[in-house]
Amino acid sequence: MNMTDPIADMLTRIRNAATARHTRVLIPASKMKLSLARVLKEEGYVKDIEILKDNPQGTLRLTLSYADKKPVVTQLKRVSKPGLRVYTKKTNIPRVRGGLGVTILSTPQGIMTGSKAYHQGLGGEVICYVW
Repeated sequence: MNMTDPIADMLTRIRNAATARHTRVLIPASKMKLSLARVLKEEGYVKDIEILKDNPQGTLRLTLSYADKKPVVTQLKRVSKPGLRVYTKKTNIPRVRGGLGVTILSTPQGIMTGSKAYHQGLGGEVICYVW
């Protein structure tokens, strides 16, 4: 089946798994999804990432983080979509929830958080907000 927005599908799977209090979620793998999962792991939203070679494409198994039996991820919001791309300069990187959340950007140096991109002086495509 052909999917128009695989990143939105990944975020929805994570959101649904956190809402249902699942510890793990399976996502079809790609390079973009893997680097997005690595950023989520660096920020503490995901405990562990495993790459399963069950098919030629592969599958990502993410273990979600919980604090006091509540999911660390409360919301994920897709910003730049296939029908409407959203780009930002290094000076206009949006803050999520007054700094309590994370903006994830796709920059020329790879996928990274908004604060890391700001310190490196990079702008790029705003992929999503996580809080």
